[in-house]
Amino acid sequence: MAAVLALLSSVLWGSADFLGGTISRRHKAALVVGTSQAAGLLAIAVVAVAAGALGDDAGYLPWAVLSGVAGVVGLVSFYAALASGTMGVVSPIAALGAVVPILLGVAGGERPGPVVWAGMAVAVAGAALASGPELTGAVSRRPVLLACLAAVGFGFALFALDRGSRVSLLHTLWGMRLTSVTVFCVVAVAVRSVGGAGGRDLPALALIGLGDVTANALFAYASSRGLVSVASVLGSLYPVATLVWARVLLGERLRRVQLVGVTLALAGVVVMTR
Repeated sequence: MAAVLALLSSVLWGSADFLGGTISRRHKAALVVGTSQAAGLLAIAVVAVAAGALGDDAGYLPWAVLSGVAGVVGLVSFYAALASGTMGVVSPIAALGAVVPILLGVAGGERPGPVVWAGMAVAVAGAALASGPELTGAVSRRPVLLACLAAVGFGFALFALDRGSRVSLLHTLWGMRLTSVTVFCVVAVAVRSVGGAGGRDLPALALIGLGDVTANALFAYASSRGLVSVASVLGSLYPVATLVWARVLLGERLRRVQLVGVTLALAGVVVMTR
């Protein structure tokens, strides 16, 4: 059951990414992220209050704030990349954010095994193959660069989320969402406007936020059941869902070298998270 829940979290993450990228083609990425994060905050706040979990040890707070800020950078960059690039290429590159927690762990004294290093090499090679044609000038390199920035943001967000979750997962998720929504409110006041979404897009934006929060909850539950390695592998497969939706609904086609690169990038991520 835990493995099924972890796989479901991957499907939800990938589906939310696809939906967010699609809406970002009509609205600014910042608006999409801000609105969906607000929906996620409302959902996690209701759960936290119902569970009576707020007001305990505040040791999670610095990590929650860091995770929220890094997550904002990652999501805005990611949705902007999805809106202007090929989803099947952008998503696997962004998934390389898994490298960041590994490198930060090494800097902190951890020593990954040779299998992890091999996975990193395979993933980086795959990302290069997937993005190579995009950097030749035939297609703008902006989506690839944004995807790389998204990977860094996601990586730091995951690292901070992991550290904060050692104090309280629910608190950290709540603090992360509160931080991201606060950032967007400050930006909205500073620039006086970030645009507005039409009424027909609001349900979809809320669905993105709820999907993201639900995916986090499913993944946390699955990993807490003693199947951390399996949950990590299955949870890291979210780009597959994005790629499938892009292929089925948008008719995106990848060049052969890009398809090989996407496959290698996903394989590398799976190996790294084992």
